Amino acid sequence: MSRVESKGKQQAQAVADSGGIMTHRQILFVIFGLMAGMFLSALDQTVVGTSIRTIADDLDGLSQQAWVTTAYLIVSTIATPIYGKLSDIFGRRPLFIIAITIFLFGSIASGFATSIPELAAFRAIQGLGAGGLMALPLAIMGDMLAPRERAKYQGYFLAVFGISSVIGPLIGGLFAGAPEILFITGWRWVFLINIPIGIVALSIVLRFLHLPKRSVNRGVRIDWWGATTVILAVTPLLLVAEQGRDWGWGSASAIACYIIGAIGIAAFIVAERLMGDDALIPLKLFKSQTFSMATVLGVLVGFGMFGALSTIPLYLQLVKGSSPTLSGFQLLPMILGLMISSIVSGQVISRTGQYRIFPILGTAFMGIGFFLFTFITADTSVWYVMIGMLMVGLGLGQLMQTLTIASQNAVGARDIGVATSSSTFFRQIGGTLGVAVIFSVVFSLVPGFIKSAFENKTLAAGVQAAASDPAVLADPKNKGILDIFQAQQTGGTGVGNALNGDTSFLNGADPRLAAPFLHGFSDAMVSGFWVSLIVIGIAFVLSFFLKATPLRQKSALQEVADADAAILAQEAAGLAGALVAPDADSRETVGSGGSKKAS
Repeated sequence: MSRVESKGKQQAQAVADSGGIMTHRQILFVIFGLMAGMFLSALDQTVVGTSIRTIADDLDGLSQQAWVTTAYLIVSTIATPIYGKLSDIFGRRPLFIIAITIFLFGSIASGFATSIPELAAFRAIQGLGAGGLMALPLAIMGDMLAPRERAKYQGYFLAVFGISSVIGPLIGGLFAGAPEILFITGWRWVFLINIPIGIVALSIVLRFLHLPKRSVNRGVRIDWWGATTVILAVTPLLLVAEQGRDWGWGSASAIACYIIGAIGIAAFIVAERLMGDDALIPLKLFKSQTFSMATVLGVLVGFGMFGALSTIPLYLQLVKGSSPTLSGFQLLPMILGLMISSIVSGQVISRTGQYRIFPILGTAFMGIGFFLFTFITADTSVWYVMIGMLMVGLGLGQLMQTLTIASQNAVGARDIGVATSSSTFFRQIGGTLGVAVIFSVVFSLVPGFIKSAFENKTLAAGVQAAASDPAVLADPKNKGILDIFQAQQTGGTGVGNALNGDTSFLNGADPRLAAPFLHGFSDAMVSGFWVSLIVIGIAFVLSFFLKATPLRQKSALQEVADADAAILAQEAAGLAGALVAPDADSRETVGSGGSKKAS
């Protein structure tokens, strides 16, 4: 047995011997492992955002770029509850190690993709690992710490999330802006950078992440039917959300997805009802009003959050002309707002035990941010956009941890893992739908808005003037737009075709020629922001109905240890009674026999 493994078992045994109570030092050891895994997942989500346009342009697939994000989110969403349930059965640590390993394999494959469909497939493998990296740390935190105590330690996780959110866009921008690094195309390092980070993360997890094994009092049943039917239910519905604009929302393919998805949902509900407590997502969780409402709010907030994180970098790069690196810097207000509000709300929850106000304030701040975004145009100052991002960040910071704590606090100690993974699952559902729906809305409306921009008298005059300028005509950078402009003049479909490849024709083009495209893109994105605003508005109204149950004072490990001790005490008492009873009967028999014999 290695020294690392021996020391880990000693740490786990020490916690078990203490009745589930962990010292500050033991908690920090576990948190080191969780931070490493969360950093890997959080960095990957942010590093891709600012580089996706460069990747899509290089692989000729801007209109398909949503597949890169959607494939990742679909698979990670489906994998999340599976990881949660398996970790309840086999332990959190081995599943966490497996998740990191799968994620690293997907990262290597993504770094050598040669097309958008191929990259999307490899990103799906990454998502298979990311499902565990997102759900398991929250479940482990739920095991170790009481709901009120969690706020004392969440600063460590906020630091990881904040650092990765800040440096992720910057790293993505730097890699995307570099033609070549170590003889490899710059943007490919967006995925390859995960390798050294992942190796460090895996080493830390193997060294520090050790928890006592939880007893299993009943036979183990894996919900294979639940896993199968959740795939059948989720995949076609998310697929049609992404492809509906190309297929047509009433096309045969779309209708087939609706039908298969509906059948999958019905089959999933039946399977979970039959599996009872062994279900992938036990239906008994939804008997709690708090858990149910927190789950609904998580779906809506995930929709707005992922929609914003996907659309805003695209606006900054396409419309405002920001480089990938600069757009990373410009996202800092959102991250700053998230960190500030998370720390403040966490401290208030820790000291008062009250959390009901934060979902209300959080959705209100997010609503203000999206409302500001609806006034964006191609000429809007970046500072105005930053104010909106700050508002969205201030809202998210009050919602992310609060909804998770509410969900965990609403269920029993033995259901922490499945409750956490279920909550994360539904939030990811919302996020996946947010990305798919927002991109579908934006890219389906872009051609029409660009055509309308060409009909604007002021913009059209600028285009005509530029098209008559010999210097403009001679500049090869303007050729792409001039070709589209000519197709537009002759009633062709140049605008639509321009969006099926890349947007590099806008780089360095005369501002007068680019103006109709920039206005078209910005107007289409505003429509996407309106969708997000409506969703967050619904979440704001529902947040008033969240019933805040008092936060528990003990961690799940302590409660499980107490319950196990009570069971052992009862068994011991029963055994003692069984041993005492025969002795009494024996004494009575002997006594009576002796009396009879004496008489």
